[in-house]
Amino acid sequence: MSGCNPLMPESGALLKPPGEHIVGTVRCNEPLCLHANWEIGGPADYLLEPASPAQLAAGLQWIRENSLPFAIIGDGTNILFPDEGFRGAIIKIGRRMSSHRIEGMTIDAQAGAWIPSLARIAAAAGIGGMEHTIGIPGTLGGLVLMNGGSLRKSIGTMVRRVWALDREGNEHQLDHEECAFEYRKSALQSNGLIVTRVLLEGTPRDPGESRREMLDIIRKRRLKFPKKLPNCGSVFISRPEMYDTYGPPGKIIEETGLKGTRIGGAMIPDLHANFIVNAGGATAADIKSMVRLVREKVHARTGFWMICEVRTLLPDGSFRPVHEVL
Repeated sequence: MSGCNPLMPESGALLKPPGEHIVGTVRCNEPLCLHANWEIGGPADYLLEPASPAQLAAGLQWIRENSLPFAIIGDGTNILFPDEGFRGAIIKIGRRMSSHRIEGMTIDAQAGAWIPSLARIAAAAGIGGMEHTIGIPGTLGGLVLMNGGSLRKSIGTMVRRVWALDREGNEHQLDHEECAFEYRKSALQSNGLIVTRVLLEGTPRDPGESRREMLDIIRKRRLKFPKKLPNCGSVFISRPEMYDTYGPPGKIIEETGLKGTRIGGAMIPDLHANFIVNAGGATAADIKSMVRLVREKVHARTGFWMICEVRTLLPDGSFRPVHEVL
């Protein structure tokens, strides 16, 4: 247990942290900036990192017993944590829940599996379909939740079954149809289920072909995307109706003349306009101000309101796209 001193909740009673042998790693007063690609965010009262669905269920029970607000995260690659932190518990499903098993053209993996690693594993096994995810920093659970992907492809096409826990710790299984995948959306975002395991099915492909495609994707990403400064990847979703008329978000934002614009520590880099980087000491307020500015400029130019892919954490533990809370 790391740095845990019982906190004084509103009831006035001392709150004893749960045992690590029951719920996994436990940290108190944990800076959320350490768990976000943007490196932004104040402290959370508790951060729990389970190593199994059973530990996750035990953590959920402890949270219910103490009436704490809570939130589930992966690697924090597309999350804007609040400057004031979070008064409750964060459950992180990461490397401690990342095992996988391959059988034929299927990959049975836990939700904490790191996407670039899983893409390489699939390619080496002759399983095609994950090549487009090689440059996505994040975990499988988060990718499936958001139906994420790149090159206008989505992970949902490979998903055959999802195992998840509800907020009471009960297990559920959803097939592909029940996940209701849409572009950068799934039913998992609205039904409150916590992804613990995913069954993916690909198609036979020569490992060398997959490797060459992934190397090409990585090379192109290095040329286009900023890597040295903290960022969350693409900030705005590429909407099909907007893309058909004006092109991808980066091109649209660039045409407003916003490249290089800085608000506090938040900056739109010259390399790619659909990124907002932490150029030094950026706060969540800086990021929100930049999002507001981009949306207003683009709307004035195109008549479209841009939609954020990145989400922010609210005090009740829910997540909302940043543009919805400006």
